[in-house]
Amino acid sequence: MRLLTTTSAVLLWLSLTASADAETLVGVAAPLSGPSAMLGKQIENGAGLAAEAAGVGVKAVDDACTADGGAAAAKEFVDAKVNIVVGFLCTEAIEAALPILKDANIPVITVGVRTESLTDRRAKTGWPVYRLGPRGDDERNAVAAKLTQLWRDDLFAIVDDGTIYGREMAETFRAAAEQAALKPVFVDTFRPQLDNQIGLVGRLKKAGATKVFAGGDGDDIAIMGRDAAQLDAGITFAGGENLRTPPGDVPYAVGTLMIALPEWSEVADPKIMQAFGAKNIVPEGYTLPSYAAVEIAKAALTSAESSGQPLGEALTGHDFATAIGTIRFDDKGDLGQNPFRVFRFDGTHFVPLEGK
Repeated sequence: MRLLTTTSAVLLWLSLTASADAETLVGVAAPLSGPSAMLGKQIENGAGLAAEAAGVGVKAVDDACTADGGAAAAKEFVDAKVNIVVGFLCTEAIEAALPILKDANIPVITVGVRTESLTDRRAKTGWPVYRLGPRGDDERNAVAAKLTQLWRDDLFAIVDDGTIYGREMAETFRAAAEQAALKPVFVDTFRPQLDNQIGLVGRLKKAGATKVFAGGDGDDIAIMGRDAAQLDAGITFAGGENLRTPPGDVPYAVGTLMIALPEWSEVADPKIMQAFGAKNIVPEGYTLPSYAAVEIAKAALTSAESSGQPLGEALTGHDFATAIGTIRFDDKGDLGQNPFRVFRFDGTHFVPLEGK
């Protein structure tokens, strides 16, 4: 990630948008200080550009990714009488902010908090929160659903590196396969961070596996792919979004599968990408989701005003056309569809696995 060199200019046009529409004000909560400030700037920049395009005002507040910061930000939003808040990356900040915003009847669209209980407890808390991004369990559920379907007719194996992350991914896939009346030919835990995985690959080959899901880091999966090729094992490996991080000295094998979120800049509206370029803003990380959050906020506010329905109803169960595609929130405030997709490494980068 690159820190923008046009910060002062960006802040100038962000402040100018605050007077664009006195009746519509979108609060932007982001960590604008501390170790997560770079990510916070992505939120601020994306939301600011969307607000400028939509003709609405924005009020950006530093939530510091802390409980105290989240509560303070919420009070600022209430005092400013914002209509809706977007942003938030940290569980501590949003959980401290939501009771305050709930009392003021101000909904929140978070772009980065994956904590499952945030929406799972909605019936109990009544928090008006909507999640424009994955839940914590979306990755492993996507791995389970997509690979169970994709490898239905293959001899597959499941291995993990013994970490909580790896075990949860592997176990969720194994349970889904069992429900689908499928059984892996090999299940094991491997030692991570080794220079080679020839022993593991040898056991996989002996078991007859042609497809292997590995719950672990990209480096380990890259080494498995290399060793499988050396042993002429004919094995395709798959992993989760950890493969988004480029591996070390060993490249991924051609054909390696990754279950991950799309690169939003690759699926975004080209006109909006041009708008970012005109502002010298790199549309990375949370920039485009934050842009989309403001688009949704504006559309829902307009719908609520014209129909007379509460804003929460306008946000629930409706399709919103955004820079990153159509978005719909379910009754809990989660995305209506799991956003994780299957990608295949073509020797240079991961491309969508079409038709799957």
